[in-house]
Amino acid sequence: MNVADLLEAILPRIKSDWPQLDAQVLLAHILDKPRTWILAHPETPLTDHQLAAVETAVARLEAGIALPYILGHWGFFDLDLIVTPDVLIPRPETELLVEKAIVWLQASPERRTIADIGTGSGCIAVSIAVHIPDARILATDLSRAALEVARRNALKYQAAHKIDFVECDILPVHIEKHLDLICANLPYIPTGKLHSLPIYGREPTLALDGGADGLDPFRILFKLAPDWLAPGGRMLLEIEASLGASALSLAYDTFSRAEIRLHQDLTGRDRLLEIQLSSE
Repeated sequence: MNVADLLEAILPRIKSDWPQLDAQVLLAHILDKPRTWILAHPETPLTDHQLAAVETAVARLEAGIALPYILGHWGFFDLDLIVTPDVLIPRPETELLVEKAIVWLQASPERRTIADIGTGSGCIAVSIAVHIPDARILATDLSRAALEVARRNALKYQAAHKIDFVECDILPVHIEKHLDLICANLPYIPTGKLHSLPIYGREPTLALDGGADGLDPFRILFKLAPDWLAPGGRMLLEIEASLGASALSLAYDTFSRAEIRLHQDLTGRDRLLEIQLSSE
């Protein structure tokens, strides 16, 4: 069987938003070729070993395992990150947070201490470390397994010496220095809503469940942040699209001297809460 025939055969078995793309990415992974090569060589025959590998992978997809977990890696920003079922799959929406962080840090060379709370795969911390050479980053997570994935990604991009990985809830107890920037992709899906979503049970619940209204982790962070943030410090927090007004209200209730803004993602939905503390 050649590439074109195999793609046609497996396409009906791939239930996703982009089945054709996923089929091509999967086959490219198994053949160890770029996706563009797959498209340019439709007549290439597959070996029995390759056919068996494709069948195993497609069966895992049919069983509900997400494609990035099968591949073991996934693209984010301009990186190719290691992913396992211990971490959330990095998503394009989070790239908005990384982009805003890098732009602010590049414009503020005196600001170099950063925290990435709930680091997961390390997609935020590693992306910032790669683009801001003199950054010093604290990456925290409740999951030791997730921290190990993040550490592997930092090593992959020669950024491990810039990042301290700490297993804790939100931030460590002991304050050693003030932070200029706090970034966080906290669990933000309301519990009731999460249980009705296809993602439930397929990616780590610990990284998704934000409590009854999706804002419990934000309440904890907002209590801690004033002691951690330096004057003029900033927070960039990814939010669930339906929680824009609630998250904004909570921030205004907590921070009396701050500039607070909501940013929308490429689809026009509320996605990022920015809190800029007063420098006085």
